[in-house]
Amino acid sequence: MRILWLKTELLHPVDKGGKIRTYNMLKELKRDHHVTYLTLDDGSASAEDRRQASEYCHDLVCIPHSRREKFTPGFYVELFMNLVSQHPYAIKKYESAAMRREIIERERSNSFDLLVCDFLAPAANVPPTLASLAVLFQHNVEAMIWKRHYEVQTNPVKKAYLYGQWQKMHRFERDMCRRFDCVIGVSKDDREQMKHEYGAEAVFDVPTGVDVEFFRPNGEAKTSAHNMVFTGSMDWLPNDDAIRYFIREIMPLIKQKVPDATLTVVGRNPAPALVELGKSDPSLVITGRVEDVRPYMESAAAYIVPLRIGGGTRLKIFEAMAMEKAVVSTTVGAEGLPLTDGVELLLADEPAAFADAVVKVLTNSSYAVELGQRAASIVRKNYGWRQVTESFFSICSNSAKSHPQITQKSVQFVDYA
Repeated sequence: MRILWLKTELLHPVDKGGKIRTYNMLKELKRDHHVTYLTLDDGSASAEDRRQASEYCHDLVCIPHSRREKFTPGFYVELFMNLVSQHPYAIKKYESAAMRREIIERERSNSFDLLVCDFLAPAANVPPTLASLAVLFQHNVEAMIWKRHYEVQTNPVKKAYLYGQWQKMHRFERDMCRRFDCVIGVSKDDREQMKHEYGAEAVFDVPTGVDVEFFRPNGEAKTSAHNMVFTGSMDWLPNDDAIRYFIREIMPLIKQKVPDATLTVVGRNPAPALVELGKSDPSLVITGRVEDVRPYMESAAAYIVPLRIGGGTRLKIFEAMAMEKAVVSTTVGAEGLPLTDGVELLLADEPAAFADAVVKVLTNSSYAVELGQRAASIVRKNYGWRQVTESFFSICSNSAKSHPQITQKSVQFVDYA
């Protein structure tokens, strides 16, 4: 099958959850199908990033597209101007007439059989009258993230603005879920929410995956008995909120029982205030972007996921489980994953309960090892990327076979590798 895959960025460096999921799935799809990767390009990608695109696609098409840097004067002007836009800022900033024209031209020339819109943002550029099968791949229920931002915000001005963004995102996401021929989420919870809240008819889900060969302890990193680790892109608001919340509300409770407890935060673009906090607090290490997260994970005694905001599923949990780590998470952090509290991980939401769960892991190494090994066994057996991608393409191919335009074109479901 000829696949046109829409995105708002190149995948390298593969350093955040959405990129990791897309990268691994496209590598699998590329084995058997012809993949054209059509993306917006803000000019930040290096020549090497472009060259490495051959790992996940046959053809790379980049559409120049500029965006304001966060926290600049122009960024705040755009936020203000968005008050009169029907689309939320997280969608509006990715609108591109050039991307839309490219899709239309490729449709006219019959150059693809299946269009996959990866994440919600590129959907603003997909023509509503597209004849080919169009699939919306939803890594999150985006409106849910904005709703949770609104709920935890205490500043009244920011809270009012976030309310507007949540409502706009809800309307846009609802309309897109109804417009695409097929919607694929990454958890049963997301699938049911899009089905019942948005009225999406053809909505399915695929599980989260993990590279079970890459994420495997090698025994080279010595475990630090009272060290906790968190990994994730720190320029993603839910991760930043999670760490600020953990340091403020939970870490002091842990230190009451484990005074030498430490936390290592691994991820790109941490906020300046967080970096400064790491400089003044010896129990807190803020690494920024690293080439390989595995040594940091392997040397930790506990892997924490104190998220209060988010949607979809967290790849980081399966990665930690594959590394045989004892995981302590909020229910939001583990949302949508087929895991059981006390079996593969520990779940806790209130600060005191979360702190108690972490202390249990930090002070009982045999329990932590047992929990981590049990978790690793589950993900290695069921959640490799090959299985996930086969499930994804099975949904697409079944939808294609019942799609009238696809049937008329008599698409052959054969290998293109």
